[in-house]
Amino acid sequence: MDWTHYRFLSRWNLPVPPAAVYEALERADDYPRWWRQVREVNRIDDTTGVVRVRSLLPYDVTFTAREVRRDPAAGVLEIAMSGDLDGWARWTITADGTGSLARYEQVVDVRKPLLRRFAVPGRPVFRANHWLMMRAGRRGLAGHLEAV
Repeated sequence: MDWTHYRFLSRWNLPVPPAAVYEALERADDYPRWWRQVREVNRIDDTTGVVRVRSLLPYDVTFTAREVRRDPAAGVLEIAMSGDLDGWARWTITADGTGSLARYEQVVDVRKPLLRRFAVPGRPVFRANHWLMMRAGRRGLAGHLEAV
C-alpha cells in the first residue's frame, strides 16, 4: 500500500437547484469567502490558479489547480492538481429531489515532505482532517447559497 496515496469521496446534499450549485462551485476565486479552510486562490490565468488550504491541523497545503473539464450540461468541474498534492479533483452536480447532490471525488498523491514523513502514523488523522474540511465546506456553501 502506498501510504501517501489518497482517494476521497464526499457527497453534499444542498437545497437549491443544480445550476445554482454549479455556478457557485465554478467560481473558485470565491471559495475563501464561504469555505474558511480555503485560505487563498490566486489566479494565474483563465484556467489555472494556486490554492492554499488549511483545515484543523497546523499545516498548509498548496497546489496549482488547472482546469481540465468544465461542462455545465453534465454538471462536471474537474481540475488537475500539482504541488503539495498531485492528482485530480472533480465535482459532479446532479438534481436530487427539489435540491442538488454535489459529489466531490479526489485522487491525490501527497508530495509535501512533512506529510510524507508522517504518512503511516498520520494517515487516520489526515483523513479526519480532510473530512472536517469537507463538512465545513458543505456548511459554508449552503450558507452562501441561502444568502444569494
